Amino acid sequence: MTRFHACAKCIHYRMKKTEQGTYRYCQRLGYETKPHYQFRCWTPKPHVQALIEKERKREEKKDE
Repeated sequence: MTRFHACAKCIHYRMKKTEQGTYRYCQRLGYETKPHYQFRCWTPKPHVQALIEKERKREEKKDE
């Protein structure tokens, strides 16, 4: 995975304010998570995908 791989950068990551505080959860899996957790089902948000692609291209140029 990339250095960007974390729940907070996934399209399924959600936050909800409750009386007890902020509840962070995975909308797809349906359970509580933390921003730094990582799962195989990770799908990056569009702006993160663009950063990953930019970094990949930079690495390819460096290897040439």
